[in-house]
Amino acid sequence: MSGYILKRLLSMLPILAVVAVVVFMIVHLTPGDPAAVMLGDEAGEKEIAELRSQLGLDLPLAVQFFHWLANVLQGDLGRSYFSDVPVTQAFWEHLGPTVSVAILAQIIAILIAIPIGIMAARRRGTMIDQAVMGVSLFGISVPSFLLGLFLILLFAVQLKWLPVAGYKPLSSGLWNHLRYLILPALALGFMQAALIARMTRSSMLDIIADNYIKTARAKGLKETMVIYKHALRNACIPILTVIGETFGGLVTGAAVVETVFNIPGIGQLIISSVERRDYAVIQGTVLLITVTYVLLNLIVDLLYGIVDPRVRLNRKER
Repeated sequence: MSGYILKRLLSMLPILAVVAVVVFMIVHLTPGDPAAVMLGDEAGEKEIAELRSQLGLDLPLAVQFFHWLANVLQGDLGRSYFSDVPVTQAFWEHLGPTVSVAILAQIIAILIAIPIGIMAARRRGTMIDQAVMGVSLFGISVPSFLLGLFLILLFAVQLKWLPVAGYKPLSSGLWNHLRYLILPALALGFMQAALIARMTRSSMLDIIADNYIKTARAKGLKETMVIYKHALRNACIPILTVIGETFGGLVTGAAVVETVFNIPGIGQLIISSVERRDYAVIQGTVLLITVTYVLLNLIVDLLYGIVDPRVRLNRKER
């Protein structure tokens, strides 16, 4: 197992290298100058040139890249041009709200999607199945920010059950923390629930048709045991794959929802950094998000062996 994990970790290096090059080139080739933004519209060309020199932005692009890469390999992602805060510190300060929303959104999605997907598979072709498929298609299609605005109008403006926007840390109390997360988590988790429900239905349909399920039913096992103990466990691998991918998408795709609900998370950090052309923060944050996404996929891959022992056996044989 340790050898397999080491191979997977080593396979991350080419991915991170490609991401580093692509992000650096896109950021630096995009129109805009951090020095000009920092000094304002009234600054002259001389002042801008001096600041560019201080920041090292007057060096050739290749030299800038290798300087940045050398620092990254030493664990230094640089400092923000505007706040002079280390990129890693800015990332960790904004990570908490994003992870809180993402975890709650994923919990909501799993609790709703898997039972609904199983129900649709057990009642294939019925009105219930068609309703589940229709709602899931709607969930995949509707933009999260549009759903977020609708939830604000309904639950915050009309019913006044929940706050319109903002964020309270866990230190302010559990309920006070959660009440600010519920609406963004619902807006963010609706699409994830739709994807997980469709995959659960598809996987369960394949498993339910297998002979061993028919044999279990013929032996007189209760339907709940057949479905949840035998069928669901064997259908879990594709479901876990979707859950892992959607959770990574929740972390990386929260920018719009965080903007709608004014949550000080990673999304807002990236958007504000792009607006100000804060190169170091953009590059470092995207690189850290990539590492997070790849590690999440590794964790999901390791869970396969827990769900299905045959996966562990195949890894040992490699």
